[in-house]
Amino acid sequence: MKDHIKIHENDNVIVALQEIKEGTVVEGVKALCDIPAGHKMAIKDIPEGGEVVKYGFRIGNAKEAIAAGSWIHTHNVKTALGDLLEYTYDPVETPKETTEDVTFMGYNRPDGKVGVRNEIWIVPTVGCVNNIATAMAKAANERLSVMDETTRERVEEVIAFPHPYGCSQMGDDQENTRAILSDLINHPNAAGVLVLGLGCENSNIDVLKPYIGDYDEKRVKFLICQEVEDEMAAAEPILDELISYAATFKREPISVSKLIIGMKCGGSDGFSGITANPLVGKFSDLLISKGGTTILTEVPEMFGAETLLMNRCENEELFEEIVKLINDFKQYFKDNNQTIYENPSPGNKKGGISTLEDKSLGCTQKSGSSAVKGVLSYGQRVKTPGLNLLSAPGNDLVASTALAASGAHIVLFTTGRGTPFASPVPTVKISSNSTLAGKKNNWIDFNAGVLVEDREMNETAQKLFDYVVAVASGEKVASERAGFHDMAIFKKGVTL
Repeated sequence: MKDHIKIHENDNVIVALQEIKEGTVVEGVKALCDIPAGHKMAIKDIPEGGEVVKYGFRIGNAKEAIAAGSWIHTHNVKTALGDLLEYTYDPVETPKETTEDVTFMGYNRPDGKVGVRNEIWIVPTVGCVNNIATAMAKAANERLSVMDETTRERVEEVIAFPHPYGCSQMGDDQENTRAILSDLINHPNAAGVLVLGLGCENSNIDVLKPYIGDYDEKRVKFLICQEVEDEMAAAEPILDELISYAATFKREPISVSKLIIGMKCGGSDGFSGITANPLVGKFSDLLISKGGTTILTEVPEMFGAETLLMNRCENEELFEEIVKLINDFKQYFKDNNQTIYENPSPGNKKGGISTLEDKSLGCTQKSGSSAVKGVLSYGQRVKTPGLNLLSAPGNDLVASTALAASGAHIVLFTTGRGTPFASPVPTVKISSNSTLAGKKNNWIDFNAGVLVEDREMNETAQKLFDYVVAVASGEKVASERAGFHDMAIFKKGVTL
């Protein structure tokens, strides 16, 4: 294994792949101190105010003169980003490769959508009924476990999705809740859905129905707790009916062109932009070449790398939509009197990321090199095949839920620090380094750390693609095997 990598020929830093001891000569430069794995070392003298260059782009400016061989991190480099910016559309050529179709074993739904899971979802309209929803799911799973073999094989699980919202919200907060709940109710990974209301909440079932739109009465059922004597008893026949309906579906071959995959990173480290994120970018290009769809989100972690995405827009109209996406999110920070560039996190910094540009240039590599085909607002469902950008924050649970709500069947989640969380859909954890993959194999599903050892990128991308096809065909990811199912809604405003 190499001890360092120079990512781009124009870089004036290298990244340590393993600890570089003081006095070690790297790229003809002697290390002036120990350089931790994942961190950066200057390979040229950088004057005060000079640009620190990684990935071939500026990741910040030197706070002081930095001598070649020095450790570069938050103590001597700062962000060079400003606030709201004006942008110019400068389109670049993007690949238009078409590759052979592949199939996965999924579920065809009557409305033309496809699913990769055959679950029953209980979606509360308000946090007041969270515990009831959870109890209903537990009781239904106990009944499912003793049903006939065909039903047990075909219906995977009954899952409740508790959340704290649905009442005492105003403005965008209430709209966000209604949009996300209706998106989940319509998600094709759920063969059947029980919408569980309290009865007096702002986002009650009658209010929510227009957001849900047309629905199949065999698939979507409603129960208002205040209108029945015993809500647990009332739910039992409803859920059993939904289970019977779900058991009519079975897996069959479906083109991967129907797959929608969300892409998200969290707990990044200095390896994320070298291994896991570019690997997901290769996966994205491969799926898109077969007619599939990917969604990239976490807008604050595009700041500093946004022009790379803007210039890959298929047309100028999409370019203007990304400009709005970026500047609206910056304005959200300003409206709440927060620093736009208050990022990266303590965990990111410990892993070797020094500035938001450093993080963003690594983060956006998940988008690969394909053209941007769509820009989605929060809660909007994807319509256009290919690469889409989605407005959502960087928070892991909120962003991953947003990806699922926009239609993602599976979320690819890259991490250098590790996390056990899940989302409403299978969430594939991809480690950026082999140490994490070995230490937390109960969390991690795929190890991208092999890319700095002896594995080749295209070969590893094909392995990741094959693994995603297996997950789409029913293989459980680590968080599913642990029984984890999370969801979180973006809160932006006032709570009454």
